[in-house]
Amino acid sequence: MKIEELENGTIETWTPREVFEALAAHDIVLIDVRTPAEYAFEHIEGSLLSPMAFTDPANFPTQDGKRIVLHCGSGVRSGRIADICLGAGFGKIAHMEGGFGAWKAEKLPYIGTDMATGAPKRAS
Repeated sequence: MKIEELENGTIETWTPREVFEALAAHDIVLIDVRTPAEYAFEHIEGSLLSPMAFTDPANFPTQDGKRIVLHCGSGVRSGRIADICLGAGFGKIAHMEGGFGAWKAEKLPYIGTDMATGAPKRAS
């Protein structure tokens, strides 16, 4: 985990493996800030969708008991939302380095789409 101390708070950058382990342990709330179409096509099981265009940190759950970790496709959008969260009064927020692309490169499990049927399927 990388930690960046800014004047208005702290942004943590987690590796996909750290996110996977924390999600499996039910220690985090994983929020996907990609578009609904991206999420529908493939997503990390257990993640919640809050598209960047409509994200309001005031609607996020508290971090009492569970940390919030943001993710997107590459880490750029989640980094921007992390900055917005700090501006909205969050003292600390985390996002996943490399986004969903890095998750898939690590061969971690996710829900994809069966191209033959259009149905969801587990993949890694």
